[in-house]
Amino acid sequence: MPSRRRTGKPGGEIMSKSTVVFVVLLLLPHYEDLFAQEDSVAAKQVRRITLKDGSELVGTIESEDTAGTQFKTVSGVGLTIPRSQIKLVERLSGYASDGEYRSEDPNRTRLFLAPTARSLKNGQGYFSAYEIFFPLVAVGIADVVTLAGGISLFPFASNQLFYFAPKVTPVHVKNFHLAGGLLYVNGTSSVGDGVGIVYGLGTFEAPTAGLTVGLGWGFARGDLENKPIVLLGGEVQLSNSAKLISENWIPPNTDLVFLSLGVRFFGERLAADFALIHPAGTGAQGFPFVPWIGFAYNFGAR
Repeated sequence: MPSRRRTGKPGGEIMSKSTVVFVVLLLLPHYEDLFAQEDSVAAKQVRRITLKDGSELVGTIESEDTAGTQFKTVSGVGLTIPRSQIKLVERLSGYASDGEYRSEDPNRTRLFLAPTARSLKNGQGYFSAYEIFFPLVAVGIADVVTLAGGISLFPFASNQLFYFAPKVTPVHVKNFHLAGGLLYVNGTSSVGDGVGIVYGLGTFEAPTAGLTVGLGWGFARGDLENKPIVLLGGEVQLSNSAKLISENWIPPNTDLVFLSLGVRFFGERLAADFALIHPAGTGAQGFPFVPWIGFAYNFGAR
């Protein structure tokens, strides 16, 4: 695709800088956590033991022998639990930190629309619906590859959109993930060359915060744009059931930027997003916010 001349005004550059400041301010209280090298008690090691009397214990299994299970609660209390008293042992997706159990966002591989660089585990997946009309199903393979796709559900429309979104995350080191992927979109009634974006992104993470930075190149009819879209995303976990998220896009060749801020409510399997998207720049017109709604149900391994 031929390179387009930039026609935007200096306000675009100002808004681009404000986007960076916006994300930095969001994550500033968690800066040390983002780049800390210590690991909290591994999320994959936390267990919930349900006893036959109905009581529950959350912590880690230290060892098991004929006398029973040696168990340490998240507050550091050591117990020996007779095997005959254990009804159920569950693996939790959260983690222990500072003597407390913290739930983990089950939909942490995505911001609102954009992905993070985190990968789904092998056999893990989710079903989601964005803005009601755009469902998506995703599954993880070998803890590295994520395959996702779906088709729109516009009522009474003769033409629907189908989309395919594979992602590969080859790098997982400490608190950093690096990924690359593709979003391809086309129509069902008149399949042509389609449009989409190829991208690369990295996610820095801590137990209660995350920062995602990415570049994406749009394409249409086989031609690749020569300038990338910039993605800046931030996450801050507020509690065991809520997270603050910001997803921001800086397209090339325009003074428009797209800012968003919203909240994700989540349980062990379900996640629900609500956000407001603000197109900022001299070309923005009309109502200043676009509402964003998304839901996701996660299944498989945790």
